[in-house]
Amino acid sequence: MTAMAGASGARAWLQSRGWSFLTPERLRRVTVAVFAVATVVSTVGLTGSG
Repeated sequence: MTAMAGASGARAWLQSRGWSFLTPERLRRVTVAVFAVATVVSTVGLTGSG
């Protein structure tokens, strides 16, 4: 849950920059990539208490 919130924040930060090369299509692709990385890290990279 925290990973997804961080990914959402990163996407919002990128969107607020107003960079001209960050078109809506590229922002969509970045969003998918950020959420995919966050999902993988949260499920594989973080283990429970052991």
